[in-house]
Amino acid sequence: MRPAPVVRTRQRLRRSTAMEGVLYGGLPREAAKELRLQPQGSEEAKAFVSAFLKRSMPQKKDEAIQDVLMRKAVVLEHHCRRRKQPKRRKTKTFTAKQRRELRLFEIEPEQQRYELFLPLHELWKQYIRDLCYGLKPDAQPQMVQSKLLKADLHGAIVTVTKSKCPSYVGITGIILQEFKHVFKIITKDNKLKVVPKMNNVFSLETDGFISYIYGSKFQFRASERSAKKFKLKGTIDL
Repeated sequence: MRPAPVVRTRQRLRRSTAMEGVLYGGLPREAAKELRLQPQGSEEAKAFVSAFLKRSMPQKKDEAIQDVLMRKAVVLEHHCRRRKQPKRRKTKTFTAKQRRELRLFEIEPEQQRYELFLPLHELWKQYIRDLCYGLKPDAQPQMVQSKLLKADLHGAIVTVTKSKCPSYVGITGIILQEFKHVFKIITKDNKLKVVPKMNNVFSLETDGFISYIYGSKFQFRASERSAKKFKLKGTIDL
């Protein structure tokens, strides 16, 4: 039996000889006519391939090129230029100080009229009906209460029922703006009241359902309440 290394060496030689025959062999006449190529001898073809490889791989020596050519396929290197991605411009937003200076949240005195915001209240009532699946008489009060706690209150009519400050008790109006710590309410006599949530209890009636909001437990922005979990049994120290 022949040693295994000898067999492998002969197989490699046969493969290299076959590759040389394919690489340096001439094209058929019909193919050469279609491609409009002039016939060349094997030496000319070999010289052309060697010159082409030297231009394509200038960093490698002749021995390395021959070794790559004999043992495996040649992959010509091509460096693609990476396109620079344009930087995304961040949208500039106003800071809290700039919003105050521009008075973006202030309501002009000529617009502080109760009747102007009655259509807003009608829209809010329809929004609550859709949110609570119609507010049917057999609806569970706990379900209505849980929906109202996470609902948007802009346009709702609320009344201050309890407060540590007696001057707030009895204030009724439409909520025009809600902030983290206060409600801005327009009353029927066209007065804009700023009522703090702290130490106040608000009542809210919708289609016969009366709900109570404990302001001390309700000090969140409107956008934050949707993800907040509330306890339905609220308490307040008055």
